[in-house]
Amino acid sequence: MAKTCYFVTGTDTGVGKTLVSAALLEAAKARGMRTLAIKPVASGCDMTPDGLRNEDALILQAAMTESLPYEQVNPVALAPAIAPHVAAAEAGRSLSAQRLVGFCRGLQTRPADLMLIEGAGGWRVPLNERETYAAVPRALGTPVILVVALRLGCINHALLTAEAIRADGLTLAGWVADRPAPEIMANESETLNYLRGHLGAPCLGVLPWLENAAPAVLADALDLTVLFEK
Repeated sequence: MAKTCYFVTGTDTGVGKTLVSAALLEAAKARGMRTLAIKPVASGCDMTPDGLRNEDALILQAAMTESLPYEQVNPVALAPAIAPHVAAAEAGRSLSAQRLVGFCRGLQTRPADLMLIEGAGGWRVPLNERETYAAVPRALGTPVILVVALRLGCINHALLTAEAIRADGLTLAGWVADRPAPEIMANESETLNYLRGHLGAPCLGVLPWLENAAPAVLADALDLTVLFEK
């Protein structure tokens, strides 16, 4: 059974959740750990000879140490690159937290030192008319790692997300700052200092912007000590 499991969310969509997740997996591998990852729902999938495939899920599959078929890494693959509940409706399918939790629990039975569950978009992305994605980590009781994109507005987005995570009864285990563009945001150091002082969780690292960034390279910017040496 997976010893340690974290849910990875972001302050928004396109903030670098997948690169951060893959870098976390690579950093854990460098510590000699066995790793697994799952992206239960992925929209924006391309049709291939093997079926629908999502680039983010493939990145996770390549970064983990344990071998899994694609269908276990990304059980629900949707073609339209839009919000998951809308993409599912267009595909004539429905999403439910219970079903996604079942996929995650099935993977948790496999032996590993670290398992990551990558969400979609931000904390309150809808799954259907009644549930948001937050219902999945709530049901699983998993601590959360937050990805913060360093750009204008990130302080507000990060604080609100951290507040929502705690309001849902979960622990914010740590956060990772990601530079989503080559231009460094104005007053970046002040922003980072504020977040370090107010998010109430340790910063696991600040990822540099790299063109064609490789997760194994980004892993060097992460410190997983707080996650595994308690």
